[in-house]
Amino acid sequence: MTLVEQLAKAKKIADTYIDAWGNPAEVSQESKAAVLAAMGYDVENEDNLRKQVEKEEKELWTSPLDPVLVVREKKDLQLTVRLPIDLSNSELTCGIKVETGLRITSKIHAKNSSVIETKEIDGVTYVKKILTISEEIPLGYHDLVLKTAEKELGSLRLIVVPERCYKQKAITEGLKIWGPSVQLYTLRSETNWGVGDFSDLADLISNLANWGAGFIGLNPIHALYPANPEAASPYSPSSRRWINEIYIDVEAVPELKNSKKAQNMIKDAGFQAELAELRAKEYVDYAGVMKKKIAVLKQIYADSPLHKDQSSDRARSFAEFVKEGGDSLDQLAVYNAIQASYYEKGKEAWGWPSELWEDKYKTYQSPAVKEWAKKHEADVNFYKYLQFLADEQLENANATAKESGMAVGIYRDLAVGVSEGSAEIWSNAEIYCPKASVGAPPDVLGPNGQNWGLPPMDPNKLYRDKYQPIIDLFRSNMKSCGSLRIDHAMSLLRLWWVPPKAEASKGAYIEYNVNDMIGILALESVRNHCLIIGEDLGTVPDIMKKLLPQSGIHSYKIFFYEKNKKDQGYYSPKDYPAQAMSALTTHDMPTLRGWWHCEDLKLGRKLGVYKTDEVRDALMYDRLVDKQRILDSLNWHGVLPDYVNRNALYCGMDQGLNFAMQIHMCNGSCALFSTQLEDWLEMEKPVNIPGTSTEYPNWRRKLSKNINEIFADPKLHELAMKMSEARRNASQQD
Repeated sequence: MTLVEQLAKAKKIADTYIDAWGNPAEVSQESKAAVLAAMGYDVENEDNLRKQVEKEEKELWTSPLDPVLVVREKKDLQLTVRLPIDLSNSELTCGIKVETGLRITSKIHAKNSSVIETKEIDGVTYVKKILTISEEIPLGYHDLVLKTAEKELGSLRLIVVPERCYKQKAITEGLKIWGPSVQLYTLRSETNWGVGDFSDLADLISNLANWGAGFIGLNPIHALYPANPEAASPYSPSSRRWINEIYIDVEAVPELKNSKKAQNMIKDAGFQAELAELRAKEYVDYAGVMKKKIAVLKQIYADSPLHKDQSSDRARSFAEFVKEGGDSLDQLAVYNAIQASYYEKGKEAWGWPSELWEDKYKTYQSPAVKEWAKKHEADVNFYKYLQFLADEQLENANATAKESGMAVGIYRDLAVGVSEGSAEIWSNAEIYCPKASVGAPPDVLGPNGQNWGLPPMDPNKLYRDKYQPIIDLFRSNMKSCGSLRIDHAMSLLRLWWVPPKAEASKGAYIEYNVNDMIGILALESVRNHCLIIGEDLGTVPDIMKKLLPQSGIHSYKIFFYEKNKKDQGYYSPKDYPAQAMSALTTHDMPTLRGWWHCEDLKLGRKLGVYKTDEVRDALMYDRLVDKQRILDSLNWHGVLPDYVNRNALYCGMDQGLNFAMQIHMCNGSCALFSTQLEDWLEMEKPVNIPGTSTEYPNWRRKLSKNINEIFADPKLHELAMKMSEARRNASQQD
C-alpha cells in the first residue's frame, strides 16, 4: 500500500462506493491524491508527505486522550487512552465535570485493560488501551480529565447524547398533519417591499393555522450578501448561523417611531411608487428591494435611541444579543461592512476571493481588518443591529405559530454548505477545505457529476475542534422553530469532494463520523424541542437507512420518486413510513402543473439542460407512461373526480386533478405532508431549475397571488378543509 493510500484510508477517503445505478465504483489513486492535496498534504513530494504523516502520528500518540468523545446516554463510557508503557499499568483517576457543575470521579486500573496497539515515538513505546467507565452521566457537554496520583495526563470534551431526536407530543401520539413548504421571498402582500418578509410569514401562519395546517416549512433563511443581493441562492449562503436581512419588515421595526427622517422617506410619494413597482414585478428584484431597505434601516439606526440610552430595556436586549453572538456575529458584521464599502466605491467585490478585495482584508484575523473594524465601528454595529431585528421578527413569527396551536410550527432548512466567497470561510478557513468543493458523483440526471461550489468542512478539523462548529450550526438553526430539515442528510455520513479544477466525476467520498454527528444533532434536537427531517433522496447507503429511523429522524418521501422497482408503479402513500414527511413537489422540481404538461422538459431543452430533441422526446414518452400510472393509482384509490379522463393522452392538469393528488397524499401514513402554495395556485413556472444559473431566474419567481387573495379563495379553503379531514382520518387508521 502506497503512502497516499495509507493516508487516504486514515483520512476516511472511501475506496469504493455504490453508484446511482447500484453498481460498485472505485475511487482512483489520482482522485485520492487530489483530495489529500486539497486537505493540505504535499502529495507531490513523498519525503515531505512522510514528514507530515510522521508529525501527525507523533501528535496523536503523545496525546493521552482524543479531543472529544461522544457517547449515548446510559451506556458505559469506552475511553481510548495512549500512554507511555511505564504508565500503562497505573491506577488512574477519571474526573468528569458535568456542565451543571457536578463532579463525578472514577478510579480505573489500567492494568485490567488489554493493549490493542503499540507505537514507538522518539525511543519511547506507547500503548493504546480502552478503559471502561461505568458511571451514569447526564446528557450534555462535559469535561473529562485523566490523572495519575502525581499529575494530569490529559483532558477531553465528553458529549453525552440521547438515542433519538425530539418529537412533539402530537407526533408521538400519531397525529398526521399537513402544511405548506414556502419559499419566503416568493410571498406577495399589499404591505411588503417586493419580497416576502417575516410579517408576511406571521400572517401566513395565522391564516394557515385557521385552515388546519400543523406546520409551515421555509427555504434556508441563512445570511446572504446585503451589498451583493443578486447572489440570491438560499443554498449558497454567506453564513448558516445567521439570517438573511432582506426578510426584515422595515415598517415593523420598533425604532422606526424614533426616526422622523425614516418615516418621511417611507411616506414620500416617489418612494411609495417605487415600492408599488417592486411589489408588482413577477420576479424578485433583490437589488432594488435591498437598496430601499438598507437606506431606511440605516436612517432608523442612526436615529435610534439605542446609541443614546444604554440603560433602556431595548438597548440591554441588543447588547445581550451582541454578547451572545460573540465572534460569529462580529465576523459576519465586519465582512458585510467591508463588502459594502467596496460596492459604495463602485467596486463589485463579490466576495473575499475577488481581485477587488484587497489582500490585507482577505481574512478576518488580519490586523488590517481589526483596524478597519475599529475605525468603522458604527458600520459594523449597523449590521449587528440588522441581525438583531431579523432574529426578533423570526421569533415573533414563531410565537404566532405557537399561539395558533400548530402541532409543529415553523420548520427551517439547513443548507449543506456555504459559498466559497462567504463570510464563514473568510473568518473560519481553518475549519474548511476552500480548495475543494462539495458535489455529487455521476447519476441519471447528471451523467458528468455535480459541483455545487461549496467548500466542505474538514471532518478531521471538526474533530480537533471538539465539534464546536457543528454544535453551533445545529443550535443556531433550531432557534425560533419547531423542526429542522437537514438538506442532503447524507452529509452526516459522507460528502462527495471535488478537487480543485477537476471534473465532478473525479471526486471522492469523504466519510464523517456519522454516529457522532447524529448524536450531537439528537442532543440539540432534544434541548431545543426541535423535530428533525432528513432529506434522504437519491442513493442512500444501507447504514443511513438504518441510522436515520433509529435516531428518530424523519425521512423525506417525494411522490414522484416512490416507485416499485419491478413494475415502476407508484406506491400508495398509505405504504410510506410514518416517520417521514411526504410531498408531491419540491423547490428543485417543476410545479405539479408544469410536470404534468412537461413544461420542465420543454424548458430544459430550451436552456440546454437536455442536449438533443431525442433526449427530450424520450423523457416526454417516459413522462406520459408515468402520468398513466398515476391516473391508474388515483383511480384505484377512488380519489379522482368523475369527470377526469382516465387516459393520460387526453387528461390535462386542472384544479380537480391537482386537488385530488393533494388529498391522495393526505390519506397517507407519513406524519407530515408538505404541500406547495404554487400548486394550490396552479402555477406553471418553477422557482429553481437544477443545473442552471444565469440561464433561468432561479430563486426569484413570486407567487401569482397576494396572501389575502389566497385566503379569500373559497376553493382553496375547501381544499384545506378536505386535507385536514383526510389527515384526521389517516391519524385514526394508523
